[in-house]
Amino acid sequence: MPKRKSNRALMKKIKISKNGKIKRRSTGQNHFNGKEPGKKTRNKRRDKKLFKTDEKNIAKALV
Repeated sequence: MPKRKSNRALMKKIKISKNGKIKRRSTGQNHFNGKEPGKKTRNKRRDKKLFKTDEKNIAKALV
């Protein structure tokens, strides 16, 4: 049986923390950000946690 390939596009979009939690970058950072308040812009710089169900599906795709 051949080895399973991990989804390379998905690997570039997420980060796995030391404890095994999966984090993603927040969306909407590219343009039209000048109108937004600074608080919203700063919050977009942080990584977001995923829902448990999404975490399971992503973990399957990475193996």
